Amino acid sequence: MSGSSQRNAEKFDQYANEYERLHAQNVAITGEETDYFAYYKVECLERKGVAKDAKILDFGCGIGNVTSKLSERFSDLTGFEPSPISAEKARARVPRAAIHHEIAAVPDAKFDVAVLSCVLHHVQPPERAGVMQQVLNKLRPGGRLFVFEHNPLNPVTRRAVSTCAFDDDAVLLWPWETKRLLQKSGFGEVGLDYIVFFPKPLSFLRGLEPKLRWLPAGAQQLVIGTKP
Repeated sequence: MSGSSQRNAEKFDQYANEYERLHAQNVAITGEETDYFAYYKVECLERKGVAKDAKILDFGCGIGNVTSKLSERFSDLTGFEPSPISAEKARARVPRAAIHHEIAAVPDAKFDVAVLSCVLHHVQPPERAGVMQQVLNKLRPGGRLFVFEHNPLNPVTRRAVSTCAFDDDAVLLWPWETKRLLQKSGFGEVGLDYIVFFPKPLSFLRGLEPKLRWLPAGAQQLVIGTKP
Protein backbone atom coordinates (compact mmCIF):
# COMPACT_ATOMS: atom_id res chain seq x y z
CA MET A 1 0.00 0.00 0.00
CA SER A 2 1.39 3.43 -0.96
CA GLY A 3 1.91 6.22 1.55
CA SER A 4 -1.24 8.06 0.44
CA SER A 5 -3.30 4.87 0.51
CA GLN A 6 -2.17 4.04 4.03
CA ARG A 7 -2.83 7.56 5.28
CA ASN A 8 -6.22 7.70 3.59
CA ALA A 9 -7.21 4.30 4.96
CA GLU A 10 -6.44 5.47 8.48
CA LYS A 11 -8.07 8.85 7.92
CA PHE A 12 -11.31 7.48 6.48
CA ASP A 13 -11.48 4.80 9.16
CA GLN A 14 -11.76 7.75 11.54
CA TYR A 15 -14.34 9.57 9.41
CA ALA A 16 -16.44 6.54 8.38
CA ASN A 17 -19.14 7.07 10.99
CA GLU A 18 -19.33 10.83 10.36
CA TYR A 19 -18.74 10.90 6.61
CA GLU A 20 -22.34 11.14 5.50
CA ARG A 21 -23.21 13.93 7.94
CA LEU A 22 -20.09 15.92 7.07
CA HIS A 23 -20.66 15.48 3.34
CA ALA A 24 -24.28 16.62 3.63
CA GLN A 25 -23.18 19.65 5.64
CA ASN A 26 -20.56 20.49 3.03
CA VAL A 27 -22.91 20.37 0.01
CA ALA A 28 -25.75 22.20 1.76
CA ILE A 29 -24.69 25.38 -0.03
CA THR A 30 -26.11 23.89 -3.26
CA GLY A 31 -29.52 23.24 -1.72
CA GLU A 32 -29.13 19.53 -2.52
CA GLU A 33 -28.56 16.40 -0.47
CA THR A 34 -25.70 13.99 -1.09
CA ASP A 35 -27.87 11.57 -3.10
CA TYR A 36 -28.25 14.16 -5.85
CA PHE A 37 -24.53 14.13 -6.60
CA ALA A 38 -24.33 10.32 -6.52
CA TYR A 39 -27.23 9.97 -8.95
CA TYR A 40 -25.69 12.65 -11.16
CA LYS A 41 -22.60 10.47 -11.61
CA VAL A 42 -24.73 7.43 -12.45
CA GLU A 43 -26.58 9.46 -15.07
CA CYS A 44 -23.25 10.54 -16.58
CA LEU A 45 -22.36 6.86 -17.11
CA GLU A 46 -25.73 6.24 -18.71
CA ARG A 47 -25.34 9.22 -21.05
CA LYS A 48 -21.96 7.87 -22.11
CA GLY A 49 -23.54 4.57 -23.11
CA VAL A 50 -22.46 2.25 -20.28
CA ALA A 51 -24.51 -0.95 -20.63
CA LYS A 52 -26.72 -2.16 -17.77
CA ASP A 53 -24.74 -5.42 -17.55
CA ALA A 54 -21.30 -3.77 -17.71
CA LYS A 55 -18.78 -4.97 -15.13
CA ILE A 56 -18.17 -1.84 -13.03
CA LEU A 57 -15.43 -1.16 -10.49
CA ASP A 58 -16.07 1.67 -8.02
CA PHE A 59 -12.46 2.43 -7.09
CA GLY A 60 -12.19 4.23 -3.76
CA CYS A 61 -15.87 3.62 -3.02
CA GLY A 62 -15.82 4.87 0.57
CA ILE A 63 -18.96 3.97 2.51
CA GLY A 64 -20.80 3.22 -0.75
CA ASN A 65 -22.60 6.47 -1.54
CA VAL A 66 -22.09 6.15 -5.30
CA THR A 67 -21.95 2.35 -5.25
CA SER A 68 -25.46 2.15 -3.82
CA LYS A 69 -26.84 4.30 -6.62
CA LEU A 70 -24.91 2.39 -9.28
CA SER A 71 -26.52 -0.79 -7.94
CA GLU A 72 -29.96 0.57 -8.85
CA ARG A 73 -29.05 0.84 -12.55
CA PHE A 74 -26.24 -1.68 -13.15
CA SER A 75 -26.11 -5.37 -12.34
CA ASP A 76 -22.41 -6.26 -11.92
CA LEU A 77 -20.62 -4.18 -9.29
CA THR A 78 -17.33 -4.41 -7.44
CA GLY A 79 -15.95 -1.86 -5.01
CA PHE A 80 -12.45 -1.19 -3.72
CA GLU A 81 -11.90 0.83 -0.56
CA PRO A 82 -8.62 0.78 1.42
CA SER A 83 -10.33 1.95 4.63
CA PRO A 84 -11.52 -1.32 6.27
CA ILE A 85 -14.24 0.40 8.31
CA SER A 86 -15.57 2.28 5.28
CA ALA A 87 -15.46 -0.93 3.21
CA GLU A 88 -17.50 -2.75 5.85
CA LYS A 89 -20.12 -0.02 5.77
CA ALA A 90 -20.24 -0.25 1.97
CA ARG A 91 -20.77 -4.04 2.19
CA ALA A 92 -23.69 -3.55 4.55
CA ARG A 93 -25.16 -0.85 2.34
CA VAL A 94 -24.74 -2.70 -0.98
CA PRO A 95 -24.78 -6.40 -0.08
CA ARG A 96 -24.88 -7.63 -3.67
CA ALA A 97 -21.68 -5.80 -4.61
CA ALA A 98 -18.28 -7.38 -3.96
CA ILE A 99 -16.42 -4.85 -1.80
CA HIS A 100 -12.67 -5.35 -1.22
CA HIS A 101 -10.25 -3.38 0.93
CA GLU A 102 -7.15 -5.07 -0.51
CA ILE A 103 -6.29 -4.15 -4.10
CA ALA A 104 -4.86 -7.64 -4.75
CA ALA A 105 -8.33 -9.11 -4.20
CA VAL A 106 -9.75 -7.11 -7.13
CA PRO A 107 -9.48 -9.19 -10.35
CA ASP A 108 -7.18 -7.96 -13.10
CA ALA A 109 -8.32 -7.23 -16.67
CA LYS A 110 -11.98 -7.84 -15.79
CA PHE A 111 -13.86 -4.55 -15.79
CA ASP A 112 -15.64 -2.67 -18.56
CA VAL A 113 -15.76 0.52 -16.49
CA ALA A 114 -13.86 1.92 -13.51
CA VAL A 115 -15.20 4.92 -11.60
CA LEU A 116 -13.03 7.21 -9.47
CA SER A 117 -15.38 9.57 -7.69
CA CYS A 118 -13.44 12.42 -6.04
CA VAL A 119 -10.59 10.08 -5.14
CA LEU A 120 -7.51 11.59 -6.77
CA HIS A 121 -7.45 14.87 -4.83
CA HIS A 122 -6.75 12.77 -1.72
CA VAL A 123 -3.73 11.15 -3.41
CA GLN A 124 -0.46 13.06 -3.25
CA PRO A 125 0.62 14.10 -6.78
CA PRO A 126 3.75 11.86 -6.92
CA GLU A 127 1.59 8.81 -6.14
CA ARG A 128 -1.20 9.43 -8.66
CA ALA A 129 0.55 7.62 -11.51
CA GLY A 130 0.69 4.50 -9.34
CA VAL A 131 -3.06 4.69 -8.71
CA MET A 132 -3.66 5.06 -12.44
CA GLN A 133 -1.57 1.96 -13.09
CA GLN A 134 -3.64 -0.01 -10.57
CA VAL A 135 -6.84 1.04 -12.32
CA LEU A 136 -5.41 0.32 -15.76
CA ASN A 137 -4.54 -3.21 -14.63
CA LYS A 138 -8.11 -3.87 -13.50
CA LEU A 139 -9.73 -2.80 -16.78
CA ARG A 140 -10.11 -5.11 -19.75
CA PRO A 141 -8.79 -3.86 -23.11
CA GLY A 142 -11.30 -1.31 -24.34
CA GLY A 143 -12.51 -0.63 -20.80
CA ARG A 144 -13.20 2.96 -19.80
CA LEU A 145 -12.15 4.99 -16.79
CA PHE A 146 -14.50 7.71 -15.49
CA VAL A 147 -12.74 10.22 -13.24
CA PHE A 148 -14.97 12.65 -11.36
CA GLU A 149 -13.07 15.44 -9.64
CA HIS A 150 -13.74 18.87 -8.19
CA ASN A 151 -13.13 21.73 -10.61
CA PRO A 152 -10.81 24.34 -9.02
CA LEU A 153 -11.82 26.82 -11.73
CA ASN A 154 -15.15 27.13 -9.91
CA PRO A 155 -14.92 29.44 -6.85
CA VAL A 156 -17.87 27.80 -5.06
CA THR A 157 -16.14 24.46 -5.35
CA ARG A 158 -12.92 25.86 -3.95
CA ARG A 159 -14.81 27.31 -0.99
CA ALA A 160 -16.61 24.02 -0.33
CA VAL A 161 -13.35 22.08 -0.37
CA SER A 162 -11.64 24.57 1.93
CA THR A 163 -14.35 24.13 4.58
CA CYS A 164 -14.68 20.34 4.37
CA ALA A 165 -13.15 18.44 7.31
CA PHE A 166 -12.05 15.40 5.31
CA ASP A 167 -10.66 17.52 2.46
CA ASP A 168 -8.05 19.12 4.71
CA ASP A 169 -5.29 17.37 2.72
CA ALA A 170 -6.90 17.89 -0.71
CA VAL A 171 -4.68 18.82 -3.64
CA LEU A 172 -7.13 19.69 -6.40
CA LEU A 173 -6.38 18.80 -10.00
CA TRP A 174 -6.74 21.35 -12.76
CA PRO A 175 -8.85 19.83 -15.55
CA TRP A 176 -5.95 19.79 -18.00
CA GLU A 177 -3.84 18.12 -15.31
CA THR A 178 -6.38 15.30 -14.96
CA LYS A 179 -6.40 14.80 -18.73
CA ARG A 180 -2.62 14.71 -18.87
CA LEU A 181 -2.49 12.22 -16.00
CA LEU A 182 -4.68 9.77 -17.90
CA GLN A 183 -2.77 10.26 -21.12
CA LYS A 184 0.61 9.72 -19.48
CA SER A 185 -0.76 6.62 -17.73
CA GLY A 186 -1.54 4.94 -21.05
CA PHE A 187 -5.21 5.77 -21.54
CA GLY A 188 -6.37 6.75 -24.99
CA GLU A 189 -9.32 8.75 -26.35
CA VAL A 190 -9.15 11.00 -23.29
CA GLY A 191 -12.00 13.50 -23.12
CA LEU A 192 -13.06 16.21 -20.67
CA ASP A 193 -16.56 17.36 -19.74
CA TYR A 194 -17.51 20.00 -17.19
CA ILE A 195 -20.50 18.98 -15.07
CA VAL A 196 -22.74 20.16 -12.18
CA PHE A 197 -23.64 23.72 -13.10
CA PHE A 198 -26.86 24.74 -11.37
CA PRO A 199 -27.79 24.74 -7.66
CA LYS A 200 -31.25 23.65 -6.60
CA PRO A 201 -32.87 27.12 -6.97
CA LEU A 202 -31.90 26.98 -10.65
CA SER A 203 -32.78 23.32 -11.14
CA PHE A 204 -35.18 24.22 -13.96
CA LEU A 205 -32.05 24.89 -16.07
CA ARG A 206 -30.42 21.52 -15.47
CA GLY A 207 -31.69 20.10 -18.73
CA LEU A 208 -29.13 22.36 -20.41
CA GLU A 209 -26.14 20.87 -18.58
CA PRO A 210 -25.16 18.21 -21.17
CA LYS A 211 -24.89 21.03 -23.72
CA LEU A 212 -22.60 23.03 -21.42
CA ARG A 213 -19.94 20.35 -21.00
CA TRP A 214 -17.39 22.59 -22.78
CA LEU A 215 -17.87 25.44 -20.28
CA PRO A 216 -15.22 25.53 -17.50
CA ALA A 217 -17.74 26.94 -14.99
CA GLY A 218 -19.02 23.52 -13.86
CA ALA A 219 -18.47 22.63 -10.22
CA GLN A 220 -16.91 19.30 -11.21
CA GLN A 221 -14.98 17.79 -14.07
CA LEU A 222 -15.44 14.41 -15.72
CA VAL A 223 -12.44 12.98 -17.55
CA ILE A 224 -12.86 9.72 -19.46
CA GLY A 225 -10.13 7.53 -20.95
CA THR A 226 -10.03 4.14 -22.64
CA LYS A 227 -7.58 1.32 -22.05
CA PRO A 228 -5.99 0.34 -25.37
